[in-house]
Amino acid sequence: MKVINTRLDGCLLIEPKVHGDARGFFYESFHAGRFAEAGLDLAFVQTNVSRSDQGVLRGLHYQWPNPQGKLVSVLEGEVYDVAVDIRKGSPTFGQWVAAVLSAENKRHFWIPEGFAHGFAVLSGPATFVYQCTALYDPACDSGICWNDAALAIDWPLARPELSDKDQRAPFLAHVADERLPKFP
Repeated sequence: MKVINTRLDGCLLIEPKVHGDARGFFYESFHAGRFAEAGLDLAFVQTNVSRSDQGVLRGLHYQWPNPQGKLVSVLEGEVYDVAVDIRKGSPTFGQWVAAVLSAENKRHFWIPEGFAHGFAVLSGPATFVYQCTALYDPACDSGICWNDAALAIDWPLARPELSDKDQRAPFLAHVADERLPKFP
């Protein structure tokens, strides 16, 4: 597998080694030993799958104080995936990085604890997989407004379809300090 650093320390793109022939393809989406060799000693405790239509935007979500690291990928379709550093005191606080994940490119995106995450569906439909390092905790469920001007995320959708929760998410500047992770 190939590990690609992004401009946000800890957020990584992972390209699995794909074996294919006329019958189809095979790849390891996760191999604990190979990931550990790459510096990612991960223990997943929950795997989630979502399916969304074209034009849907989910995010920007995070959990605090029970944070989750997420290894995300797409099994069907294509998404524009975004991670935002929301760790108070981080030199990259409020900065974001994005990647296109698709069934075709088979890329994975590692989003460590302390980052908000969201994605916009570019194709219709898209099936998205999250492998999480902590269980979902409704009491810790939090979010940031997807189009917060201070973040200036270059989303490929002008008017996405949003959940009620995502429509009500606050701007990052309006989130209380105790509701944000700390750096380091």
